[in-house]
Amino acid sequence: MADSKKPRAPFAPWDRREIPGIFSVEESARRVGHYKWIEMRLFEVLGGWVATVPELDVKLRLGTHCYHHAWHAELWHKRLPELREMNPERLTAPPNDELVAFVEAMTEPEAADLTIEKIVGAYRVLIPAKIAAYTYHLNNTSTITDAPTIRSLSFILQDEMSDWRDGEMMLQSLIETEDELQRAIDHQAKLQRLLLAAGGIAGPGTIGDSYANDQEAHA
Repeated sequence: MADSKKPRAPFAPWDRREIPGIFSVEESARRVGHYKWIEMRLFEVLGGWVATVPELDVKLRLGTHCYHHAWHAELWHKRLPELREMNPERLTAPPNDELVAFVEAMTEPEAADLTIEKIVGAYRVLIPAKIAAYTYHLNNTSTITDAPTIRSLSFILQDEMSDWRDGEMMLQSLIETEDELQRAIDHQAKLQRLLLAAGGIAGPGTIGDSYANDQEAHA
């Protein structure tokens, strides 16, 4: 018969989770606010493009994907702390002016014959950057205290990976000539430079500071 007074281990023998994650409450809230902002912007961007792209198959995909990002923004809103000093509306903001400039450049192609540039911006630059940021966040959370965030990240990453694949297939079907290929390359390079200046969707350190980590490791 088990001794009811004998202290038990906090976790089962097969459960070796670690309690602490690397993000403080404040840092996690800051990042989630940036995530919500970029998801809202992408929802608006893709929704706007639905009315301007002439290719029916692309139009249908954008119409589906834009609501994925609306749902992601809702998930992030629910993760924002309800503390008075961490007002969700105040936290819902871009990390810096450079990311605003990136989003503005991504939305510049408006003409009906610029579908390639539209798809490049969303699916070859922004969505891969989001996948990297969300994966980094997922890999650095506590499986105990951050369980709701982990669940949200898991759902969102499923959508992002699927949408990324759809976007690449759309782009591959649109690029048929050397000139169209060069347009895609040039636009991607322009946007990558702007995103680099922003430091990622959550600003500098979006996927960690490798130099700082190396310094700490050798300290």
